[in-house]
Amino acid sequence: MKFSEVIGQEEVRERLVQMVSEDRLPHAIMLCGPTGIGKKALAVAFACYLLGRKAEKPSNPLFSESLDIPESPDNPESPESPMLAKLEHPDLHFTYPTIKLPSMGSDHMPVSDDFAREWHELIMETPYFSMDQWMTAIDAENQQAIITAGESDDLVRKLSLKSSQGGYKVSVIWLPERMNIACANKLLKLIEEPPTQTVFIMVCEEPDKLLETIRSRVQRIDVKKLPAETICQALIDRRGIDPESARRISRLANGSWMKALEELQVGTENEQFLDLFILLMRLAYQRNVRELRKWSETLSAFGREKQKRFLEFFLRLVRENFMYNFHNEELCYMSQKEEDFAKNFARFINEANVLGIYDLANRAIRDIGQNANAKIVFFDFALQLIVLIIQK
Repeated sequence: MKFSEVIGQEEVRERLVQMVSEDRLPHAIMLCGPTGIGKKALAVAFACYLLGRKAEKPSNPLFSESLDIPESPDNPESPESPMLAKLEHPDLHFTYPTIKLPSMGSDHMPVSDDFAREWHELIMETPYFSMDQWMTAIDAENQQAIITAGESDDLVRKLSLKSSQGGYKVSVIWLPERMNIACANKLLKLIEEPPTQTVFIMVCEEPDKLLETIRSRVQRIDVKKLPAETICQALIDRRGIDPESARRISRLANGSWMKALEELQVGTENEQFLDLFILLMRLAYQRNVRELRKWSETLSAFGREKQKRFLEFFLRLVRENFMYNFHNEELCYMSQKEEDFAKNFARFINEANVLGIYDLANRAIRDIGQNANAKIVFFDFALQLIVLIIQK
């Protein structure tokens, strides 16, 4: 994978390349930021950049040998190397959250290699994917994926071997905050005493969940959300989207290329959520308690993570409908279908009820997060909405 395949993020890209060109590449880097903005893509592209370089005389005390500097980030020694193009380089190692399958023995701790086929298929399709998409790929939507101590043992074994190509060994760790404590402690020791010519590239979304001792031993690089203009142009150039649709999608994406891609898909989760939002509001306005009970049962059938995503979607649409009343296009971030509904509905979200509706949704998110009975939570949520929606 090349840097040119990464959407935007030129500033981080230049910083990474500059660290190499100035011979001050740290042995552990952590790319931090929200999901979908290109951290994983940057990590993979940088790993390929390092592995595509040609060995030279020693100069960096961290490594046994230095590497010559190609003139451009997308011009290492073998930019079209089949091993790098297919992400099958023997010195490139991926670590990611996994689950325990029923077929695994009781004493087996899952490791990344157990799911190497699924990972390779997904990342070759696109490096812009979420934890939910990864869980779907390994048929584990309702389980909790973690990085086990077995993974750190496996990583120690792999990185202790000499580089097969005479250059760097690169370990890309996706979501290190999902390491259990045993794995985190073992990884800490590995980072403190890194094997020769090894570079760790962590891709992190919740750095506060990592051990402080690990955070203090890596160089953190904060990756910013993508500008709407960058997403808009990428949609036009790479996806052939017409400018007006690209502009609307780029505003909805909120800095995430992954979110922009989701908006392009037919039958996305957001479309399902919009239909549920519209149905809820109509039933609440009609005070149709019988149908609201059925609505709550539909929501209770979702997994808890999906229930929370719906409530977060609900909060976003409440905000957008409230702002729609100000008749300022720059304040609203809605799809065409969402805006079509807002034209007649927005007046029902006003100064008298918007804070109450926000509080109601946030309490539901809290209750779902604390494993409350979903049927009760959503039915109570719908009944209280009846009172709030008619306030003016």
